[in-house]
Amino acid sequence: MTMEYHNPVLLKETVEGLNIKPDGVYVDVTFGGGGHSKEILKYLGPKGKLFAFDQDKDALLNAIEDERFTLINENFRYIKRFLRFYGVKQVDGILADFGVSSHQFDVAERGFSTRFEADLDMRMNQDDKLSAYHVINDYEEEQIRQVLFQYGELRQAPAMARAIVEVRRDGEIKTSEQLKLALKRFLNHKKENKVLAQIYQAIRIEVNQEIEALKEFLQQSPEVLVKGGRLSLISYHSLEDRLVKRFIRNGLFEGEPERDVFGNFEVPLKKVGGLIIPTKEEIAQNNRARSAKLRIAEKL
Repeated sequence: MTMEYHNPVLLKETVEGLNIKPDGVYVDVTFGGGGHSKEILKYLGPKGKLFAFDQDKDALLNAIEDERFTLINENFRYIKRFLRFYGVKQVDGILADFGVSSHQFDVAERGFSTRFEADLDMRMNQDDKLSAYHVINDYEEEQIRQVLFQYGELRQAPAMARAIVEVRRDGEIKTSEQLKLALKRFLNHKKENKVLAQIYQAIRIEVNQEIEALKEFLQQSPEVLVKGGRLSLISYHSLEDRLVKRFIRNGLFEGEPERDVFGNFEVPLKKVGGLIIPTKEEIAQNNRARSAKLRIAEKL
């Protein structure tokens, strides 16, 4: 049995960005429906290897029957640890598509989509204890404000946090519909979908610790890559893309690197080419691609 997933975003560009060697070792850290992995395997010879990561148990149903392929049911923040478990210290390329999979959005009970009435969940790893329910019902008002402002970039975050706390005094907020009702006055008709998407994004990022996971993954990637190895990374919102862009540029997420007396500084990566975005044709065929940004880097 396989799970239904939509077409992978920027498939050709992302895989070509890895500059694949037929006998190389590669990692797809966001396996999902396996679209990118299947494309990578087309470029690999009989001695090539592909490892894939996905923390969502549903993705295991899409495992590829190929002796060159290994699927690891873990978060990509543990890339170094689990590759070493399989006897791999360095690889020739790493691909990541940081978006929530279309499958997760389309399964109502997972609670990722604003389209469905569902319990507040949003866990990518169904075994995790922290869910959207806990964020909304157990966090202090200031914590909720920080989540909405930092991860949803919502200017009305203080008032929204206050509204959530006031409503939950009369009883738990258990479902997406109850959350929408609690925040009804912030959802005017014209911008309702956009604001709801920002609210859901903020809660989802907090539940899955997405920013921390991304930082940990990026910090490990230069160590995991061989010299000349490639990173091919797709981001979907500015929070992710800023981190990716800054890390490729100077190996840091904030501040500036230390310079020598000549004003030079060492970086672990160099960018390859410029920013790549989907064509109008791809966006027309796959709406999920509309906000995708691909950046490619090489280990120095």
